[in-house]
Amino acid sequence: MTTRRRSRRLGEARLLAGLERGVTQVKRPNLLVIIWRWRYELALLIGLPVGVIALTRVYGWRWNLAAIGLLAAIPCTWPEVRSWIAGHARCVVTSHRLRTGCAQAWIHTRHGKLPILLFTRPKAFGEQAHLWCRAGTTVEDFEFARDLLRSACWAHDVHVPPQTWSGIDVAPWRLHLATAIYHRTVHSEAFTDPSR
Repeated sequence: MTTRRRSRRLGEARLLAGLERGVTQVKRPNLLVIIWRWRYELALLIGLPVGVIALTRVYGWRWNLAAIGLLAAIPCTWPEVRSWIAGHARCVVTSHRLRTGCAQAWIHTRHGKLPILLFTRPKAFGEQAHLWCRAGTTVEDFEFARDLLRSACWAHDVHVPPQTWSGIDVAPWRLHLATAIYHRTVHSEAFTDPSR
């Protein structure tokens, strides 16, 4: 078989795989996955009223009202706490938007399963999301869909670097881990992309 035929068959195989991925719908998550994805919102929705009721029963409504006022005043007067709360709130929003962006960019397996978002953490330049790519998805899928993910996550830029550890390429059994970096600021001193 010549090289030309092999490259043509490879191109046809990629085209068919892309077509199959395009017509495959994203599977609906089960109840445990829904609870995991909405854990922070559920904790606030359930934990806050339960905590207020428990404190009211123990200390009375006057002390409880004073404690709530004090807790509300801390972020208003302490900028570090306010930025910490805003950064973690952006991480929660970014994780939801990242899942939506993956569904819209067709970053899923042939069975319709999205990559698993392990955690998102705030950084000085934006957010950093750590993902587990299931079989059938790669880091290159994220690089290919950069513009769509940037738009979905309301970011200035998205960068998915290759997996390295202390400058050394990661072993093949860790290639399923991806790190997506979302830049909120236009000029980031913490990151410079050498390819641009």
